[in-house]
Amino acid sequence: MPDMHHTSKKNSAGTLSCQIMAGKVNDNKSGGASKQPSAPKRKFNWWWIYIAMLIAILAPYSASLVSPVSEITWKEFEKDIIPRNAVDRIVIVNNEKAELYIRKEFANDPQFKPVFTTKFGKGINPGPHYFITIGSVESFERKLDELQKNLPVKDRIDLSYSRETSWLPQILTWIFPLILLIALWSFLLRRNTGMGTGGGSSLFNFSKSTATLVEKESSNITFDDVAGLEEAEMEVKEIVDFLKNPQVFTVLGAKIPKGVILVGPPGTGKTLLAKAVAGEAKVPFFSISGSEFVEMFVGVGASRVRDLFKRAKEKAPCIIFIDEIDAIGRSRGKGAFLSGGNDERESTLNQLLTEMDGFGTNSGVIVLAATNRADMLDPALLRPGRFDRHIYLELPNLREREEIFKVHMRPLVLDESIDVHFLAAQTPGFSGADIANICNESALIAARKKKEKIGKEDFLDAIDRVIAGLEKKSKIISPEEKKLIAYHEAGHAVASWRLKNIDPLVKVSIIPRGKSLGAAWYLPEEKQLRSKSAFTEHLCATLAGRAAEEIIFSEISSGALDDLEKVTKEAYLMVTYYGFNEKIGNVSFYDSTGQQDNSLVKPYSEETGKIIDEEVRQLVDIAYTRAKALLIENKDTLIKLAELLLSKEVIFREDLEMILGPRG
Repeated sequence: MPDMHHTSKKNSAGTLSCQIMAGKVNDNKSGGASKQPSAPKRKFNWWWIYIAMLIAILAPYSASLVSPVSEITWKEFEKDIIPRNAVDRIVIVNNEKAELYIRKEFANDPQFKPVFTTKFGKGINPGPHYFITIGSVESFERKLDELQKNLPVKDRIDLSYSRETSWLPQILTWIFPLILLIALWSFLLRRNTGMGTGGGSSLFNFSKSTATLVEKESSNITFDDVAGLEEAEMEVKEIVDFLKNPQVFTVLGAKIPKGVILVGPPGTGKTLLAKAVAGEAKVPFFSISGSEFVEMFVGVGASRVRDLFKRAKEKAPCIIFIDEIDAIGRSRGKGAFLSGGNDERESTLNQLLTEMDGFGTNSGVIVLAATNRADMLDPALLRPGRFDRHIYLELPNLREREEIFKVHMRPLVLDESIDVHFLAAQTPGFSGADIANICNESALIAARKKKEKIGKEDFLDAIDRVIAGLEKKSKIISPEEKKLIAYHEAGHAVASWRLKNIDPLVKVSIIPRGKSLGAAWYLPEEKQLRSKSAFTEHLCATLAGRAAEEIIFSEISSGALDDLEKVTKEAYLMVTYYGFNEKIGNVSFYDSTGQQDNSLVKPYSEETGKIIDEEVRQLVDIAYTRAKALLIENKDTLIKLAELLLSKEVIFREDLEMILGPRG
């Protein structure tokens, strides 16, 4: 059965984000006379060699292809040729056909011109000149003897037999499939490698780098196009200044950073910041994904890394941007028990480590990388000398969300009811990509309603749509189930309203959305720390839905699945990570390096594991007992709130204050 509880709170609340500012284009071009670009050299096409070889093979047969021997029937042979005694000899080939050779004296004889001139022409064609397809040799011989039975023996046609083997059809039967296979392989290879751009456009450069080169004149995104990343911009601006005016730093003995890695949750603008660096620096920019190094062939990844840095050295000073570097930079030794320690990915990583800071030098080549799994990366890749700077991008705070909303609202047609500050306050924990999605969804909702402008309600509906999914008013729910859902959600509302450490309640709904049959929306405060009492009260409020079912109906349902999952995870976090349990003590089994993710052994003993399970179960039982006691004390308001939900289906903060009173 689907869940009946959902909150708008996200797990992480951050302070940074980044979005592109619409309409900003840098059209400044460097002054001075422009050089006429030279015509690119045309590469030699090997297909001409293959065509020439095919023509050479077919050349000996060109004459027969141009002037093939004509086929005649037995009646034509009997009526037009035999009476004239024009046949010199007949050769039966492979017991399948009889080839007729016409006497030379008939070549230019006007008497026989209508019959033979077209075959002989002005000269003498040695023949064969005609052929007859025969059913069987015996039948043909018998019929020929009947035609010549009245002729003298010396005038009878000589009949001979031969067996011919034509090797051309046999050759073509395997040459043409081979040509088709080569053409198909070339086509698939081009499709797989970007239609010939970069490396791998043919079999001979499959190991070449597939990085996309963006010339300095092509990139038009600058730091003016980035919103909400002031601190991160300051970090990378020094690299841009170094590329523009290196003498300012080198005069003091400073060296250019070799690498910068951008770390942050998805949608916070890591790739956009890298594009802005390329646009500001006005240097060649190589862009590639980490997964493009990994191929099914052994050694291709390392070869592509070498080729990428070779191309970059030729274009120095330049920037290499590797997106999702965790595809090749995962820590060596992780999963070695299952997949082996010296696989293709690790050899690619070893080559990357050598190129970034090995025996050779890559002066003028700066490597930018982005990932949201920094804990999975190899320590040798993150050390100074390879990635000298680590820039952490976090989810945007309230002020930064306002800026992001303003950016994405520019192309929208809005009415005067829109309050950007209010919308930013309704979306804590949202990334820049989430906000962009909300703006787009609001426009779609307004268009669906045939409205001329986008209003506040459209944005609120879009936020609900992104958080909980699309409304399913057509979903068939029985009156008994609807009543159960109403009391379940009312239990959450009453408990969270009475507990002071719970986030403010915004709305309660019993309209199905996505997989949930009902939902309670909370507006989480942007806090960096949570106390132990906040955790325990959150457990109590989460279990209040099931407690309300037991109090009112003396029976519980499966609708609390989502609640139980959240409670179990949070209780284990309290005991094993945050040290909130007295029996376990101030001990944390959390591993920030992520090395325990693939571990087959828990970081604690079996005896400790039993104690953890017992303490978690006891913690949940205490929270459930507290929730039941709280709802029994407020049973009248619980019933009123549930009845209001049944009549209105959606209630807001004002309705809660009317029934429950002001929140203390």
